[in-house]
Amino acid sequence: MESKITDTMLRDQTVVITGASSGIGKAAAIAFACEGANLVLAARGLQGLEETASACRKWGGLAKIVVTDMSDAVQVQHLLKEALSINGHIKCWINNAGVLSFGKFEETPVEVIDQVIKTNLLGYVYGARAVLPVFKQQGSGVLINNISIGGWMPAPYGTAYTASKYGIRGLVEGLQAEVSNYPNIHICALYPGFQRSAGIGHAANYSGIRLSTPPPAFDPRRLADAMVKLAKHPVEVSYPDWFGFLFKRLYQVCPAVIRSVSSFAMRGAMKWANRSVSNSGTVLQPSRGYHGIYGKTLLPTPSKTSKRSVVTAMGIIAMGIWLAARNRRAGHN
Repeated sequence: MESKITDTMLRDQTVVITGASSGIGKAAAIAFACEGANLVLAARGLQGLEETASACRKWGGLAKIVVTDMSDAVQVQHLLKEALSINGHIKCWINNAGVLSFGKFEETPVEVIDQVIKTNLLGYVYGARAVLPVFKQQGSGVLINNISIGGWMPAPYGTAYTASKYGIRGLVEGLQAEVSNYPNIHICALYPGFQRSAGIGHAANYSGIRLSTPPPAFDPRRLADAMVKLAKHPVEVSYPDWFGFLFKRLYQVCPAVIRSVSSFAMRGAMKWANRSVSNSGTVLQPSRGYHGIYGKTLLPTPSKTSKRSVVTAMGIIAMGIWLAARNRRAGHN
């Protein structure tokens, strides 16, 4: 296997990646391994972490496994201690661990709602709170927060997830203000669009729909490359694909329309789709079985985003807006 390392900015630097057992986290781990970084991989499931570490070690670097529930502050402090044991320094910490739940809010078990908030929001809180004192002592460091476009616009029937993502955005913007007097400490926010990752297959599901990622579904490896770029050249806000960039602005202009379109689409899917058995996915327990990068998509996805795929996605979105608007007019008549 040929190395694609083109510089040494991250070689032998300690990088902590949470949620590294599959999906985006696994893609990120491999991307940083290709840069020669010392990896500290965290997730709840040992099997998935071992598979990720094995893939990373093919590049000859260090990949240390630390089984961690990010919703437990004590375990996060243990993760920090293990990371510092490598060389006493942390270059980059990536808050990425997250869980999903779909279904009507009042029909979703309260323990699932509770754990979505704990893992997604408190997990990022505990990660930041653990590593920031280290960064301040070092005088430098990069904290990358994988938020998603869900930090700017809601996901109807994924309300707990939305609440957690809006909370993370507030957390990040508050921390950016707090470290503004530390020129070499960077708090970064990533807002990607829908990812063709394994995360969709791990979601808690009380919607009745057989879940898959809707178009446009972007390659998690592209997002992983964006994380590497941020670690080298940090900025406060990054949109690694056109969807996140576009829809943040669309939602600011016409929030009611976007909410109507997305809720209309979900209600139609729940009404007509083949029924799926309700389950808590990996929200309440570590993932078992498949620990790959990619997951199921609603439509076939090309390996690269082509002009045709962008036009197709925009056509679907435009049709959704028209149908939602027509449905709203009919409801008022």
